[in-house]
Amino acid sequence: MNYISTRGAAPVLSFGEAMMTGLARDGGLYVPEAVPVMANADIAALAGLHYEEIAFRVMWPYLGGLFSEAEFRGLIQNAYAGFGHAARAPLVQLGPNHFLLELFHGPTLAFKDFAMQLIGQMMQAALAKSGERITIVGATSGDTGSAAMEAFRGLANVDLFILYPHGRVSEVQRRQMTTPSEANVHALAMDGDFDDCQARVKDMFNDFAFRDGVRLAGVNSINWARVLAQAVYYFSSAVSLGAPHRAVSFTVPTGNFGDIFAGYIARSMGLPIDKLVIATNQNDILDRAMRSGSYVTDGVRPSISPSMDIQVSSNFERALFDAYGRDGGAVAQLMAELKAGGFAISQGALEMLRGTFASGRCSEEETVATIRAAYAATGEVLCPHSAVGVKVAEEHLGDVPMITLATAHPAKFPDAVEAAMGVRPALPARMGDLYDRPERLTRVANDLAALQAIIRERTGR
Repeated sequence: MNYISTRGAAPVLSFGEAMMTGLARDGGLYVPEAVPVMANADIAALAGLHYEEIAFRVMWPYLGGLFSEAEFRGLIQNAYAGFGHAARAPLVQLGPNHFLLELFHGPTLAFKDFAMQLIGQMMQAALAKSGERITIVGATSGDTGSAAMEAFRGLANVDLFILYPHGRVSEVQRRQMTTPSEANVHALAMDGDFDDCQARVKDMFNDFAFRDGVRLAGVNSINWARVLAQAVYYFSSAVSLGAPHRAVSFTVPTGNFGDIFAGYIARSMGLPIDKLVIATNQNDILDRAMRSGSYVTDGVRPSISPSMDIQVSSNFERALFDAYGRDGGAVAQLMAELKAGGFAISQGALEMLRGTFASGRCSEEETVATIRAAYAATGEVLCPHSAVGVKVAEEHLGDVPMITLATAHPAKFPDAVEAAMGVRPALPARMGDLYDRPERLTRVANDLAALQAIIRERTGR
């Protein structure tokens, strides 16, 4: 299994190399040269299996011999041992033909745990074999950073630096990043918004002298292994509702397009997905692009669903790569135009995207109303991001069962949830002392040289 860049000018890599590399040297994102297709009988055979066994069967064809079967099974077991629900990703029914996939039972109460816990295990195992040490730098709008901190804290072969936008994450998200005490993890509160943080991370990857000097690796959803691990819960939930014998649809609250692209991969592997619905908050660039064919940034507006406050959706590049017939040169041209503010999607590419994805938008007022209505009707407490998904899903309900991804625990956003429904959601007991733990963070300017200096100093490289 080989991996190629969406911009067509970077070396072809193995799975292990792509996982450790993150961003390709031409600025693109790695994708598999070909997506393996599962037979209907193999998909049907997933029904009733433990989540860990489904993860093994879905991911194994992509690994290219990096681990033995026994090694990989052990890594999967370790990754999900700390989850707070035996089903890992349980389904809850919201109404006729509408189901909620609870992805918040991991250590940091967000869907990012499904991929990050496994990547932490895989990276550490691979590095232990090679004896190498790497420096991971990531940007976060809230959940990726806390999940990465939890996955990599204390690991012997990794230094981790997480950039998050100062003042633009929830208090729980911030504390999950700033309270780990292990010396190998570092929280950097950067001036600006998430897109600024993400841009500085990409700048570091494109500075090859710095990149090679500190052995830079990435765990944002630019990392293919993240996307692959997230494809698993599409299979586990779909077979619970009768796939492959009947189709299912999914609605995904998304800002960076990684979680819904994982659904696209599941669909490409043969899972019968009818609709993949993109749900955006007021930062609705993906919905606007799908409707108009024009992907133009217009500034980030802070919202009560901050993990989706994004204008530059990195993983959309992967979808564009397929929409443009895997023409790396065409994608590279679009990304160059994006730096100047935006680009127009060609008619053929737009038709492919519209044939694969639907979309919708949820305002701040609609988010609040959805939280309140869901609680009144079902007793289910939604975080603001999950509420965005539920509202948009309701606009796309039909004869095919709809699964909306609940991406975070409501207690990660207690102020917004309490304001909406009058009840303050409590953290799980295992996190009850979060507000009492001492914080450790570094405030930094939106300045590449300053960030690089901090990383060099703390890694000694």
